[in-house]
Parts: sequence; structure tokens; C-alpha cells
Amino acid sequence: MTDQAPPGSGPGMAGPGPDGAGFTYQGAEPELIVVARAEPGLRAGAGGVRSATGADISALEMFLSDQQLSLEPLFGSEERIRAAMPQEPSAGTAALPDLSLFYRVRGGDTRAVELTARLSALPEIETAYLKPGAVPATSARGPEEQGRKEGAPATPDFTGRQGHLGAAPEGVNAVWAWQRRGGDGEGVTIVDVEGAWQLGHEDLAERLAGIVVGTPIQDLAWRNHGTAVLGVIGGDRNDRGVVGVAPGAVTAAASIQGIGSAAAIHAAAERLSPGDILLIELHRPGPRFDYEHRDDQRGYIALEWWPDDFAAIRWATAKGVVVVEAAGNGAESLDDALYERRPDRFPQWWRNPFNPSNQVSGAILVGAGAPPPGTHGRDHGPDRSRLGFSNYGMRLDAQGWGREVTTTGGFWDRPGDLQGGTEEIAWYTDSFSGTSSASPIVVGALASLQGMLKAAGAEPMNPEQAREVLRTTGSPQQDAPGRPASQRIGNRPDIRAAVTHLVPSSVGSGQAERYWDELMPYPRELPPRLRLFVAGAWRNLNRPAPEVRQAVHSAFAGGRPDVRVWYSDDEVVGLVITG
Repeated sequence: MTDQAPPGSGPGMAGPGPDGAGFTYQGAEPELIVVARAEPGLRAGAGGVRSATGADISALEMFLSDQQLSLEPLFGSEERIRAAMPQEPSAGTAALPDLSLFYRVRGGDTRAVELTARLSALPEIETAYLKPGAVPATSARGPEEQGRKEGAPATPDFTGRQGHLGAAPEGVNAVWAWQRRGGDGEGVTIVDVEGAWQLGHEDLAERLAGIVVGTPIQDLAWRNHGTAVLGVIGGDRNDRGVVGVAPGAVTAAASIQGIGSAAAIHAAAERLSPGDILLIELHRPGPRFDYEHRDDQRGYIALEWWPDDFAAIRWATAKGVVVVEAAGNGAESLDDALYERRPDRFPQWWRNPFNPSNQVSGAILVGAGAPPPGTHGRDHGPDRSRLGFSNYGMRLDAQGWGREVTTTGGFWDRPGDLQGGTEEIAWYTDSFSGTSSASPIVVGALASLQGMLKAAGAEPMNPEQAREVLRTTGSPQQDAPGRPASQRIGNRPDIRAAVTHLVPSSVGSGQAERYWDELMPYPRELPPRLRLFVAGAWRNLNRPAPEVRQAVHSAFAGGRPDVRVWYSDDEVVGLVITG
């Protein structure tokens, strides 16, 4: 058994919610899931259930009729699911779970615990289990106004507060990436799976594709959460508000309301292509406290623990979709022996998905790390150290900022703490937190990398390659008092280091034909730079020293410039001036 993170105080130890407490979200629905046996070949529809193999299923039919229940195929028509099962990416990989065997029970909500035992006893059913409602992993559609009211003050530029966009190790090198073709995530589609969003937000207008499946939960806290996530990934590049890590990517949303988390994951993945990204912004109460809902979120874990969610994620990653999953805010060691014990109602084939020795879902699991001390005037412990509420363990792949993330939307169930007011479409927060704020930062970094690969004519990363590059590059996790780096949450992504790892570039050289001194660059996030036209393309020297800038000016002013440049891609790595 590994060490558990104890409650405590001091930097980095508070919970993810207001004043160090937790969050309460309304509308989280429990789900009663049935796993059928394969032999009867169940087929469920509006007319009830039947057997495709001619088996006697009268016991199941009678029970469903007596209890006024119905079975709904969790992932859609059984025949269609079987036909659409993706091929495994490589020979010898363990078979995918059969999605056609999963059903959701409709009816009997007040008797769900009793029904799990009675359904499991039927000869046609392997097992039945009850899933607690999923909630956002943060410390009807909302109003969709077309614009701000006339005379409303203009939103300021908040990008100076988005330290996660800057250079490594404090940030993920997003600003550097925007200077490269595809580095803003162009050509990549991302779907966020959770509950609700403010789709009319003023800073989410350019690349937001809307809701692809499900009905949004009518709750302000859920809506603020989803809006914050979309802002971290794809906030518009303009002269106001915030900007996303990958503002060129297309973003969309999938709601779990009415269909459940596994069905939403599957439906979203169906709409994506290999190399696109699916983000799961949810966690659930786990076995530590007997699946009890708690405001402090202690014991909450990643969704892949549950068999149907695991099966949906495996299906998505086998298709080539990169799945990023919040690890959860339960302060749990996912290496603990507790997670090796199969819950009573889980199917016999289930194995602990948090143990890397077992078959893994293929998702990227993200923990919450501390931002640099002093961010927004606060100290949460050493930069990149594990925040006390974050789950941890060998299964985790990467970390993002788990505190002080500036983005779109309000704070929890309130107006924005950075910019509030009466207009929800112009709310901004400085306080997005949890593995919920960490995960979209990782998503943005991956979208940037996929965009650069596509722009270079290379194949995008598959899920395993994406996990590998996050584990082998980036800014390392740091120790904190009581939270050593051995409590693994992984590295913070570094887009620049990852590009070098994925696409090693050779150094070229040539004579500069002309130059442009860009003291006030556009977009505004870019640093001052000297641009030199060499070998048929513009190359950039960021933040040139005053003496270098003056020497280049003088060389070209003399009429016979002799400026020799060494470059890697579009970046100047060496400069010699002789004329």
C-alpha cells in the first residue's frame, strides 16, 4: 500500500473549492448499468427485449415488465456497434470490450440499489452496478446573447495574467508555438465532455462549433465550469479578455445529461478523426468513502474506474482519438491497494485501470500542479509540485496548472471574480482550479503539437505517442513539503521541447536579404523580434540584444549588408555581421 495524502494546511494543501472547501453541483445523475451475457445476443428497443440467437429470455422479459423497467443500449444499436468496432492499432493488443453488451436501465430510480442485485441474478445478465453522478473536476443552455449591451465598458486585455501560456518551465511555451505553422492548433478538433457551457461568451466566438450531443444541464456552476474549460483551450485571439493555448483549434461540447458519461464519450469520439482530442472534465466518488458524494471531493477518482466508461475510452483511443482525462481531486494515491479490489458488482473481466501492469484505457491522465509562487500574488507551494487535493500515482501522465488559471466564465456558481457584472457573456475568472483547470492546458499543448505535425505534412500523434511525448519531455515535477515528486503527477508540457523530440530539425544557414525590426509585434502576445529574410523565408530572432539590433540596422543602412544567419525552422540560432 502506498502513502495517502493527509489533510493539512499551508501552501498547496487547501481543497479546490471556495476558501479551500469543495464544490456542490446540482443535477448529477446516478446511472444504473447492466452488462449482458454474450450468449443470448440481447437486442433492446422500443418494443422490449429479444434474443438474436433464439435463447429463452422470458425471465428477463417478465422482470422488466413487472418492475416497469426498460433496457436502453448504452452505445446505440447493437448491430451498428458491432459493425463499427475499430480495429486494434497493433497485433497482439488485448481485445476491446464488447460495447454491445452494455445497457442503461430506465425507470426504478428510487430502487436502484435493490435493482442491481435483482438484475445481476437473472440468467441473461452478467452483472449490474450503480454509478454515482459525475461532477466537474474543479476545485437548458445558458443565456446566449449575441453581443454586449450598447454602452457596456470594453473588456480589458487579461493575457498578461495567463502565465501558463509563457515560456517553460513556468508555462507550456504556447506563445512560442503560435509563431510556427499549425502551432495554434489549426486543423485539430477538440470535444469537451461535461455538463454545460456559456456558448454565447464574447471570447469564444471564432472557433466554437457548439454542442454535438446531449442536453446542457441548467445550472450556473456547471455552465461556468464548461465555459472556463473552453476558454483555456480556445479563447479567441483578439484585443480583449483571454486567449486559449490552441486558439486555432475547433472546439465543441458533449453533455452527459440524459445519456450518461460513457454514452457521451462514445458519441463524441464517433464525431472525431484520428489525431483529434476528446477531453473528459469529470470525476466521481470512489471506493475510499464507499462512493459517497462529498463537497470536499475527498476520494473522488477518474471516470475510467467504471467498466462502461473504461470501455468507451478504450473504443475512442483504439480509433486513434487522443483522450485526456482529469485524474480527479480526491487527494488519492491511485497506486493504493484499495484499487486492486474488484467491486462486487463489476464484471469478472474488470481489472484495476490505474495499475499500469493491467490493460490501460489509453487515455492521458492529468494531475494538478502548483503554479509559480507569486502568481496573482499567491503562493501554493513550489512551482510544479503536486497540489494537496490532486490524485497521483504511476498511472498519471502529465500535469497542468491546478490554481490561478485565468479564463472565461464565472467563479463556481457566481459571476466572474476578475470581471463580473450583469452580462454572463463577459464574465472572466482568475480562479479556475483543480484537475479541471490542469487538463485543458494539457489538451491545448497537444492540439498545438498535432497542428504543427499536420502543417509539416506528418501524421498526427496516436494516443500512445501522445502519452509518450508527455512523459519524456516537459518541465519536471518538483518536491513540496509533505508532497514529494514521488507522488507522481508528471511533467508540465513544454511544446517547444516536445516539437524537438517529435520533429528534430536541422540547422541551415544563408545570407539575410532584408530585415524587419518588429518592436510591436502582432499578435500582441509575441515578443519583440528582429525578422530576417533568409533562404526564401522569414526567420525570427526574439528579444534581440540592443547591440545586435543596432548592428543589423547599420549593416543594411550601409547599402552592402553582409549578415550571415544560422536558423532552425523559422528561428534564428546564430548571427554574424561583417558588413
